[in-house]
Amino acid sequence: ISYTIHESVEFLDVLLENIQGKLKTSVFRKPAAEPYILPYTSDHPRHIHSNTIHTALLRGVRLCSDVETFDLERLNIEIALLLNGYPPQFISHHFKQFFKNYNASPVYQDLHVETYQQLHLQLLNEPLTTDQVPQQLEQQQQGNETNNVHIKTKPKKQTELIIHYRYESGPLQKFSCEFRKLWEKHFCYENSSLNNIRLILGTRANKTLEHLLVNKKPRRTLLRNTETNITTTTMET
Repeated sequence: ISYTIHESVEFLDVLLENIQGKLKTSVFRKPAAEPYILPYTSDHPRHIHSNTIHTALLRGVRLCSDVETFDLERLNIEIALLLNGYPPQFISHHFKQFFKNYNASPVYQDLHVETYQQLHLQLLNEPLTTDQVPQQLEQQQQGNETNNVHIKTKPKKQTELIIHYRYESGPLQKFSCEFRKLWEKHFCYENSSLNNIRLILGTRANKTLEHLLVNKKPRRTLLRNTETNITTTTMET
């Protein structure tokens, strides 16, 4: 049996390299992978496009072990966004907003090494799913009980009115703002019973050509009725 030690190995979307005894990680992409993401001209709400930028930067910070590698990944993200029609001003705004939310603006401005390492470790230690959040809260409450700390419980949630509408980049782009103005003007007057209702407006993406053109299998009840009719007709004949 012969063993060989390579300088790098790929695992999922991570590239792990051994550079003179030091491990280095970065984002791995297949050579045949194309820089395709959700186009900016697609008929989706704008928060989906901004979430695309946030997710790409989040993955880059988590997987890149040093600030120089992350800077190259940031350039790859920016090029992919430009190729898919994202305006430079939109990209720059959300890039700055990402680092501002984590108090790491020096990373975007000056490639500050220490700030990046702190951000890198912070995002690595964050839970990836919300399933771990209740466990952390429970542990925190147990610790507070042992320290005789009393936490005020939050009041019950308000009654929520959820309205979904089909998003369009043209006529319905300002529908949310206009609807809220009408809601506050005509329904949230003094002594109104709707003042305690929380209004939530959500968007639904338009159906794709695949969804419209692909024939789906009929419901099972319909198929059973068809089979029963066929057997009955056969017996009668």
